Amino acid sequence: MTSDAILPPRHAAFAFVMVTVFLDMLAIGIIMPVLPRLVVDFAGGDIVGGAVWLGVFGTAWALMQFIFSPVQGSLSDRFGRRPLIIGSNIGLGLDYILMALAPNLWWLFIGRLISGITAASFSTAFAYVADVTTPDQRAKKMGLLGVAFGSGFVIGPVLGGLTGAVDPRLPFWIAAGLSLTNAVYGFFVLPESLPSERRSPFVWRRANPLGSLTLVRRSRSLFGLTLVNFLGQVSHCVLPAVSVLYLGYRYGWDERLIGLAIGSVGVGHMIVQGTLIGPMVKHFGERGTLMIGLAFGVAGFVVMGLAESGFVFWLSIPLMSVWGISNAASQALMTRQVGPDEQGQLQGANMSAAGIANMIGPLAFAQTFALSIGLLAGLRLPGLAFLVAAAMLAASAIIAWRTTQPAIRPAAES
Repeated sequence: MTSDAILPPRHAAFAFVMVTVFLDMLAIGIIMPVLPRLVVDFAGGDIVGGAVWLGVFGTAWALMQFIFSPVQGSLSDRFGRRPLIIGSNIGLGLDYILMALAPNLWWLFIGRLISGITAASFSTAFAYVADVTTPDQRAKKMGLLGVAFGSGFVIGPVLGGLTGAVDPRLPFWIAAGLSLTNAVYGFFVLPESLPSERRSPFVWRRANPLGSLTLVRRSRSLFGLTLVNFLGQVSHCVLPAVSVLYLGYRYGWDERLIGLAIGSVGVGHMIVQGTLIGPMVKHFGERGTLMIGLAFGVAGFVVMGLAESGFVFWLSIPLMSVWGISNAASQALMTRQVGPDEQGQLQGANMSAAGIANMIGPLAFAQTFALSIGLLAGLRLPGLAFLVAAAMLAASAIIAWRTTQPAIRPAAES
C-alpha cells in the first residue's frame, strides 16, 4: 500500500475526526457537574476545603498534560495521528473506570493524574485537521471542529447532571463506555492522515515540555499568539475550577440545573463555531475575528462575576459563546507559520503552553474563590475569580492587537 492510499479524502477524514472529538468531549463533559461535588463530599462536606482540593486536582491534571502532550504531538509527527488518538481513548476509558470505583479522595486524585496523561488526543486532532485541510480553509475547519467540542458539551453535562442526581458514580461509568467505544470506532474506521513521506523523526529535544516551545520563538507574531492562547487558557480555567461550586453556593443550583447551564454553554459554542467563523473571517479577517472574540470573552466574565441572580448569570452565556471564535482564528494564524511536518509539534507546543496555564489557573482561581467566600466574605464578591479572569483576558487582547499588527502592515503598505 502506498502512502497516498492511507491519506483519506479530505471531507471523509474531517468527518471521522469530528466524531472522535465529539465522543471525547461527551465523555469529559458528562463528569463535569459531579466531580466537584464528589471532591467536596470526600473533603467532609467543607466547600472551602473542597474548592482548594479541586484546584489541586486541576493543577495535577495539567502537570501531566504539560509533560506528556508534547511527547504525543511529536510521536504523532513520527508515527502518524491514528495510533495516538486510539491509544489515548483506551487510556481514558480505563481511567474513568478507576475513578468510578474510587473509595476516597486519593484514589480519585490518582485517577485525575492518569487522565492528564491520556487526555492528550486533542492536540493530535488539531494536527489531523491541519493534515487534511488547505491553509485557507483551516480557520473554517477549526471552527467546525469546535462544533464537535460544543456538541459534546451540550449532551455531556446535561446527561451528567441527570445521571449524577441518581448516583454520582454513574457518569464515570458512562464516560468509560464512551471512551472505549471511541477507541473501537477509531480502530476500525479512523484513517491515517499523515503519509510516511511527510513524517519527521522523533527528537527528544522537541518532545520534552520546554523543548517543544522552541518552535514558537521562531517569530514575534507566533510567540505573541502563543502568549495570547496562554492567557486565554489561564482565564478559561476559572470555569471548570469554580463554576460548579460557585453556582451552587451563590444561586443554590443543583446538579440538574448546573448540568443544564454547562450544556447551554455548549449549545452557544456549537452555534457560534458552526455559523460565525467562516463569515467572520471573510469580513474581518483572522486577526479581526480574534480581537472580536476576545472582547466578548471579557464581557462574559464580567457579567458572570457581578451577576446578583441566576437569571443575570444566564445572560453571560451568549457572550462567552462568541469568545470561542478567537481560538479558531488564532489556530489558523499559527498554522500558517509552520510547515506540514511541524503541525504536530506546533500543537504539542500549544498544549505545553496550555499545560503551564492549567497548572496556574485551577489552583489560583480555586484559592481566589475560597478566599472570596472565606476570609474576604465581607467584600460580598463571590464572583471575584471571574473578574480576575476578565482582567487577564483583557491583557491577552492587548497583546494580540500588538503582536499581530506587523502581519498586516506589508499588505497595507504595498
